[in-house]
Amino acid sequence: MSEELYVDGLGLAPGVMETIVAIAAKEVEGVASVGASTFSGIRSRFVSNAASQGIEVSMNETEGVDIAVHIDVFYGRPIPAIASDVRQGVADAVVTQVGFKVSSVDVYVDGIRFSA
Repeated sequence: MSEELYVDGLGLAPGVMETIVAIAAKEVEGVASVGASTFSGIRSRFVSNAASQGIEVSMNETEGVDIAVHIDVFYGRPIPAIASDVRQGVADAVVTQVGFKVSSVDVYVDGIRFSA
C-alpha cells in the first residue's frame, strides 16, 4: 500500500497494514519467513513498493480489505494447513487491530526451507 488507507474516519499510513499482516503471518507455526524471497529481495533493491516486499493490501469495491501475502514455509508440515492458519491469523489480526472487514487473504508459498 503506497498511499494512506481511509475507512470510516480512520487513516493508516503506508506500511501499517503490511506490518500487521507480517507479524500475524510470522506467528503461524510452519512459516519460515514472510515477504520477499531471495530473488524478490534482490529485485526489491531496485523496485521498492509493497508488492516487492511480499505483502499487498488494497480496498475493494465493497469496502473490504484484500490482502496478498508471500511466505516461505518449513518442510514437514502440510502446506494447505499453514496457508489456512495464515489466512485466519491475518484476518483476525486486521479485524482486531484496526477493525477493517477483510474480504480476502491470498497466501502465496514462494519456497520451502529445511530446518537447520
